[in-house]
Amino acid sequence: MDAPELVAVLAGRRVAVLTGAGMSTDSGIPDYRGPDSPPSNPMTIGQFRSDPVFRQRYWARNHLGWRHMDDTEPNAGHRALARLESAGVVSGLITQNVDLLHTKAGSRTVVNLHGTYAQVVCLNCGRTMSRETLAEELEALNPGFADRAERLGGIAVAPDADAVVADTSSFRYLDCPHCAGMLKPDIVYFGESVPKERVQQAFSLVDGADALLVAGSSLTVFSGYRFVRHAAAAGKPIAIVNRGPTRGDALATVKVEAGCSELLTLLAGELTTVPR
Repeated sequence: MDAPELVAVLAGRRVAVLTGAGMSTDSGIPDYRGPDSPPSNPMTIGQFRSDPVFRQRYWARNHLGWRHMDDTEPNAGHRALARLESAGVVSGLITQNVDLLHTKAGSRTVVNLHGTYAQVVCLNCGRTMSRETLAEELEALNPGFADRAERLGGIAVAPDADAVVADTSSFRYLDCPHCAGMLKPDIVYFGESVPKERVQQAFSLVDGADALLVAGSSLTVFSGYRFVRHAAAAGKPIAIVNRGPTRGDALATVKVEAGCSELLTLLAGELTTVPR
């Protein structure tokens, strides 16, 4: 695989990176919108808040799915971006993913735009707890639930750490131990806004870079697309690596139709040998 135009656009520049679900498909986490993705209906915050039966089903599925995400390992694309950051090429990452794979791969400056699967927040008092701690309490309330689900045919995990399981009607979930408010994974769901300070941190990364690289995102959701628009308005080069069309293609200086693992590995090899 060869991508001279991509290398030419980014060579000698400090690069901010925006990543999406296509970044993690090679780690076994499916993409909601990729060309080969199955139909999916991700949860909205309205559903979660308004329906206790929905919350019961959600927590049952998440109780199974989060550990699979926790066990997932970064792929060659994640490692390539960490290498580029270590070499001083990448100045920081903005990721729309909640899987923490960039951090696992060794990237240091990471804005987790939509939160992470590893923390839970109370929607009433705002206190947080680790997903690991909640898992222990849910297991005590639902002994053997995960083992039974595994025996009944395995688990398919979605990008938000949800999992597919048929019978959730007996599952018991918890409210906040401090105020009895509603607990929710500390993930920005459809219909929610990204916290302002997190958005500003991401804009600052783009402002401090010479170019923007988009990897594995269709840019369908405005929370990511706004950074492409921001870079374009500032006259910065924009490079996009993605399988399939993206909302930002018209703004791109260069667009490469390819998987992230192969292309970013190539890019790391090329850009870390370019004199700065």
